[in-house]
Amino acid sequence: MTSADRPATRLATRLSFLVAGFGLACWAPLVPFAKARLAVDDAVLGLLLLSLGIGSVVAMLATGILTARYGSKPIIIAGGIGLALVLPLLALAGTPVTLAVALLAFGAALGSIDVAMNIHAVEVERAAREPLMSGFHALFSIGGFAGSAVMTALLSFHLGPLACTLICSALMLIAMALASPRLLRRAQAQEGPLFVLPHGIVLLLALLAAITFLIEGAMLDWGALLVIGAGLVSEAQGGIGYIVFSIAMTAGRLGGDAIVARIGDRATLVGGSLLAVAGLAVLLLAPSAPIAIAGFLLIGLGASNLVPVLFRGAARQTAMPTGLAVASITTAGYAGVLVGPAGIGFVAHAVGLPTAFWMLAAMMCVVTLSARAVTK
Repeated sequence: MTSADRPATRLATRLSFLVAGFGLACWAPLVPFAKARLAVDDAVLGLLLLSLGIGSVVAMLATGILTARYGSKPIIIAGGIGLALVLPLLALAGTPVTLAVALLAFGAALGSIDVAMNIHAVEVERAAREPLMSGFHALFSIGGFAGSAVMTALLSFHLGPLACTLICSALMLIAMALASPRLLRRAQAQEGPLFVLPHGIVLLLALLAAITFLIEGAMLDWGALLVIGAGLVSEAQGGIGYIVFSIAMTAGRLGGDAIVARIGDRATLVGGSLLAVAGLAVLLLAPSAPIAIAGFLLIGLGASNLVPVLFRGAARQTAMPTGLAVASITTAGYAGVLVGPAGIGFVAHAVGLPTAFWMLAAMMCVVTLSARAVTK
């Protein structure tokens, strides 16, 4: 087996994260074109978008089983190539049914590479004997910025959606071609059970991942509405907070490995979660727009390195095979993103959006209180 502690394997892992973030972000600018092409209303579009989430979650569960037997390399390659091949179909789908099928396949490719690349990252970090996970996750964020920027730029040049997706697909295929020969051949392949119900410390890790991802989803889906509803910014400026949050999270992850190496996993979880709680409090109590934006900044910085530490915990635990544990944590995280924001909507309808965000702050405190248990 190729040594995991090599610059080549680190590069391959970073490229995998970059492709996943890039591919997902390429879809966002295409949504208005798909809605106009199919002539559907918001309700139908929402159901179609749900197909992406369903495909992702189902594939994540299957990927945990497949990587337990075959390793992460073939799943990463299949997922990355799948993203590149399905992306143009999202620009071609001419009926709601065909778009739903394409989104289901796109979500499956995304879910597969997401789980497999994290399993691969765990193996590379373990061999390196130094924190690397935050830097890997930073590449996903950078890929997201790049994907949305490249697709938006191409569309602004008045290229058709299909031509734009073909260009972006070519970029992803080039990245996968560079990554493929450098990936570990059998990273995390193992004998033994192919499926184990999450149990023990893995259940707690999965819960904390769901909470952390829920915070990220809330910033995306509800952050703008919160500050607009408070009269702090206009509708046109509502997205500034999420932009600041995203930049802060990316910056935090780029510097996260050095921070974790200095203070350790437990202090990172405690400090990061408390900083996120403080950011939520600042956001909710802000009397002016600049202070509210500072709240978004604190939340992004605080939450940036929580998930990488939780994945490291999956590698350290002994209750389950590592690959299956990573799949469980990833699936729980996606559930937090997909289901959580909808739950916030129900709570906000009943007691108000600010109260719902105070509840998020209370949930983040669970991460603080659980830090000792998951970093033993």
